[in-house]
Amino acid sequence: MANPTQPNVGFTPERESSNPEKSPIPPPPSFVASSPGFPPPKLHLQQDQASSRSVKTPNVLSPANGVTTGSPVPHLSTPPGPPVFTSPVRPAAVPFRTSPALPQPLAFSPGSSLPTSSSPLQFSNGTFESQHQVSDSIEDHVPLGESSFVLFSAHKVLKQKKQANVPSLGFGALVSPGREVSVGPQVIQRDPHRCQSCGAYANIYCNILLGSGQWQCVICRKLNGSEGEYIAHSKEDLHRFPELSSPMFDYVQTGNKRPGFVPVSDSRMSAPIVLVIDECLDEPHLHHLQSSLHAFVDSLPPTTRLGIILYGRTVSVYDLSEEAMASADVLPGDKSPSQESLKALIYGTGIYLSPMHASLAVAHSIFSSLRAYKLNVPEASRDRCLGTAVEVALAIIQGPSADLSRGLVKRSGGNSRIIVCAGGPNTYGPGSVPHSFSHPNYPYMEKTGIKWMENLGHEAHRHNTIIDILCAGTCPVRVPILHPLAKTSGGVLVLHDDFGEAFGVNLQRASARSAGSHGLLELRTSDDILITQVVGPGEGSRVDTHETFKNDTALYIQMLSVEETQSFSLSMETEGDIKSDFVFFQFAIQYSNVYQADVSRVITVRLATVDSISAYLESVQDEVAAVLIAKRTLLRAKNHSDAIDMRATVDERIKDIALKFGSQLPKSKLHSFPKELSLLPELLFHLRRGPLLGSIIGHEDERSVLRNLFLNASFDLSLRMVAPRCLMHREGGTFEELPAYDLAMQSDAAVVLDHGTDVFIWLGAELAADEGRSAAALAACRTLAEELTEYRFPAPRILAFKEGSSQARYFVSRLIPAHKDPPYEQEARFPQLRSLTSEQRTKLKASFVHFDDPSFCEWMRSLKVVPPQPS
Repeated sequence: MANPTQPNVGFTPERESSNPEKSPIPPPPSFVASSPGFPPPKLHLQQDQASSRSVKTPNVLSPANGVTTGSPVPHLSTPPGPPVFTSPVRPAAVPFRTSPALPQPLAFSPGSSLPTSSSPLQFSNGTFESQHQVSDSIEDHVPLGESSFVLFSAHKVLKQKKQANVPSLGFGALVSPGREVSVGPQVIQRDPHRCQSCGAYANIYCNILLGSGQWQCVICRKLNGSEGEYIAHSKEDLHRFPELSSPMFDYVQTGNKRPGFVPVSDSRMSAPIVLVIDECLDEPHLHHLQSSLHAFVDSLPPTTRLGIILYGRTVSVYDLSEEAMASADVLPGDKSPSQESLKALIYGTGIYLSPMHASLAVAHSIFSSLRAYKLNVPEASRDRCLGTAVEVALAIIQGPSADLSRGLVKRSGGNSRIIVCAGGPNTYGPGSVPHSFSHPNYPYMEKTGIKWMENLGHEAHRHNTIIDILCAGTCPVRVPILHPLAKTSGGVLVLHDDFGEAFGVNLQRASARSAGSHGLLELRTSDDILITQVVGPGEGSRVDTHETFKNDTALYIQMLSVEETQSFSLSMETEGDIKSDFVFFQFAIQYSNVYQADVSRVITVRLATVDSISAYLESVQDEVAAVLIAKRTLLRAKNHSDAIDMRATVDERIKDIALKFGSQLPKSKLHSFPKELSLLPELLFHLRRGPLLGSIIGHEDERSVLRNLFLNASFDLSLRMVAPRCLMHREGGTFEELPAYDLAMQSDAAVVLDHGTDVFIWLGAELAADEGRSAAALAACRTLAEELTEYRFPAPRILAFKEGSSQARYFVSRLIPAHKDPPYEQEARFPQLRSLTSEQRTKLKASFVHFDDPSFCEWMRSLKVVPPQPS
């Protein structure tokens, strides 16, 4: 079992395979021995959203990168900033890219090689070998815009098992089941055609017998009937079926099958939100919290139902029908509420969930009535009955319907939400821990508290309620206790410096993000491709489909929520040498959306197989590969000591990739890193230096929260958390994207550094001395930072500071120290230097304080590896 203070673990399915080749890279940890037989193993998943290499070019701001021009500015908890700033970004001087542009799987590329009708078919039942009545995959109708759902680390697969299963580079995919696309996938309102043997769905890559309408499964190659639906005169006639003309489509069931379906745009707003607020705050924190709460209720749609609960030693449930004063019913916090007290509360005269159009003024009066903590008790020692308060919130959301016979429960649109605003640990009542770590019974109480919180989170998940915990302030909140509650319900835990702007933005985004429920992810692969590890926001699911599909070997994952900001990381291997020219992957996501419709989203991907290592390396997507490697690495870094060990595995990984795929220099022990993977080593260097594995973050609570967030995060956010994006402000209001090197710290410039959960704005000393220029540059940088992160959840901190200030160390520590490199290497990796005068370069060189951290090139050479030239 995993360490109880880190409840998230990765799942390693147990499969029969030969012993892997020895490698200095440790294999993924098998935390739990799964039962023999597959499927269905018991998963323990880490909690937590094609083109050729010619796409690796400088990237501009675009909706894919989190920038949406012309979109409304989100309602913040502070006065609005400068007007929306949509300046262009100047391309970097060389094709250098650290932006989160989404590579496109080869299966969606129009240039991909597809089978032709001249290719003979060899059906597994041996009954048919014909060419002229067979429909090909439909090459001309494969769209390009849907690749963001599934991103593979390479667009080709090596046929040889020994070559393919090199663990240092690895092969896998990132799946974002809840991701939305600008133009939605094709919708099919009928039952799907599925393989009677393995359960796979009919798709664009299936071969169709036009005369009989039979189709061949791409996963198991068995022949299936279509009840005559696929009978056609030509393959063009099959284009009318969405599943045969697009690699992704949605089956949607509504209408009579779902009598509760409400086809209106804001039906999701009927799902209630309950605020659970810590009342043990000091005056400064309370003042910021009140401002954020006032802005929050102002931002809610009028149909949203809201509940307000406060907790300390007791639980106060506010009556939203009282307009003249703030009135609350009070329950004791030392134990779970009894059924009698909950019935008295729910069936009483008070109204505890009310739409905003009827209770906005009441909510404002309640927030204004909050008072600071008066007793002379340290923050960490104050009694907080957070567990009891969440239990009461769950009871209010369920309401009287929980007492109906046969367990019938009213179903609202989408998931309900409980948002906890916490300023300290849970130290009173069920699930609590003692105030002091020195308590003799602390380890036992922590263990029982974790288990209690896990059970409460599972209970919330069963009732389609997500619990987000937003913490703020300087008091440690005991993350190991609170995180299981958020994780098992499908929510997140986020730490903030205070209850100010970033907290207020996250409060609003937590309530506004739409989430599906009852999510189930099915994973199917062909040709002996094994899924060896899954990391993401889900749990193992035992789905018995053998009565329907006799040979179903799919991997089933119960998704705790279905949200755009999440993803699953899949590690894969080949069980043997691959004989076919293509391998297929099918991802099916079943969930109920916010409009109460049942959706089955099916995505099928086809990758070509190759014998050539160079062709394979050319197809590797450096950024996707780096994110997959980072997630596998962070899964093992449960604490600071583990993180230090994982830095060594990154070093070994670089050496092993150079040894296996690079070349040895003549008359030297040095190996050159493969030129096809030119971006990968720099991304991994950022990983080992940055907050995920480095020493930037000091407190273990912060490290734990960041790790858990990263292991769940979508590709975009994950990439930014691994490697920051550096943008320099230029005269005229443009921004130039530059490598994230300390050479960007030029005194006459302003620089924006986006590192996922933090965005830094650095003003050079020379620029800061000019008040007019610095104000304009700061406003432009601030607006750009808000645009870059407009839809990011959690919303990052945005910090601005001047060169030489104490806060500037946060900025400097995240940049690669290249100032010690010789000039020719600096210019090769940071070409913008060539535009500086000799006087400016001398001034830049004199501004650096020398320290022992190696530069990227020094680090690579210390591993006996020659760094690749910039692409």
